Amino acid sequence: MEAAQLNGLGVAVVTPFKEDHSIDFKSLEKLINHLIKGGVDYLVIQGTTGEAATLTIEEKNAVLDFALEANGGRVPLVFGHGGNNTRALIAGMNNIKSLDKVDAVLSASPYYNKPNQNGIYEHYSAFAQACPKPIILYNVPGRTGSNMLAHTTISLARAHKNIIAVKEASGDLGQMTQLLKNKPNGFQVISGDDDLVLHQCAMGAAGVISVVANAFPTRFKKLITAASSGDMATAQQYHFQLCDIIPQLFKEGNPAGIKALLAMLGICGTAVRLPLTEASDELKDELYREVSNAGISLD
Repeated sequence: MEAAQLNGLGVAVVTPFKEDHSIDFKSLEKLINHLIKGGVDYLVIQGTTGEAATLTIEEKNAVLDFALEANGGRVPLVFGHGGNNTRALIAGMNNIKSLDKVDAVLSASPYYNKPNQNGIYEHYSAFAQACPKPIILYNVPGRTGSNMLAHTTISLARAHKNIIAVKEASGDLGQMTQLLKNKPNGFQVISGDDDLVLHQCAMGAAGVISVVANAFPTRFKKLITAASSGDMATAQQYHFQLCDIIPQLFKEGNPAGIKALLAMLGICGTAVRLPLTEASDELKDELYREVSNAGISLD
């Protein structure tokens, strides 16, 4: 996979569950078709938004195989595979039966251990040497407890040809600036913050891996396309339409909020697996108000 294929709108796809918390494959198919019809450029399966931490390896394989079939090669497909035990992460690739069929792997920086920058570098270096697929680094300090600094990301990109991109979700525009200024040619810097996409695309980010686009792919694609092409008036229009909805999605944990919104659209149910809990009635009401205030139809 060429890094250029990661331009535009990627979506961190939710894993729909039935009321008994088993995987709802019928709704997953509906969601994938909704996203592709909405103009997304690629799909990310089994990331944080897909509740990968609560799925068994058998379930992950089942979701991946189903997503590959439902996608039918229409858009690139990225699979989430991260962890805080480097040896286990590398060994775990042998358990991903369809790894050869995905276009890239998204791998979050190690969580909980809180390694220093050298530890993060060595973790990813070991993974890059073992991984047969292109790798997208994922910096999300709000979840991992440690920030992968720009110089660490750039050093990894220069040292390993199969590290082709980073999903940068630090929320730090200064750090994003340093990544975009100093990145090697061909290395993609992808936004991981829906609320900052307008700003980051204006600086040169290669689009976003989005949560809100599960519900509103067409609108978010228009935002990114406009911002990346310099049509800031159009980009602002869509940014302002969505900017009050986005914070609500994360108010009670991700993906509880986006699943509540998808339920309003009739795409999947609201069920999430513990330790997450479903969105409260108060949050559902707030989401409905914000969507209505933005002039977006849920029909």
